[in-house]
Amino acid sequence: MVARQQVLVLYLADSALDSAVIAWSKYDGTGREVNMAGDSEAPPYESGLDALQHGWRLIQASPLIDHVPGSEFRTGYLRYEFFFEKILEVDDGRTTTA
Repeated sequence: MVARQQVLVLYLADSALDSAVIAWSKYDGTGREVNMAGDSEAPPYESGLDALQHGWRLIQASPLIDHVPGSEFRTGYLRYEFFFEKILEVDDGRTTTA
């Protein structure tokens, strides 16, 4: 068996894990799924907490940065980025959760 990683990046409405998902990306190291930006209308999970409850492990959260007044009107990066992972075992064309 060989371990492969799936990565889920969720951008939340604020710094709380139970806040709503506003953007997302998914990468599948098993090669079973091919995901592209904009390939689905609805997020894979309603919140970061929902992803945790479905077996994703939180591996990184964005640092909280103090933003100056008025910066809410500027476009730029999404502030509340959370990285999750799943490790899957791949063997003979079958995938099982590790």
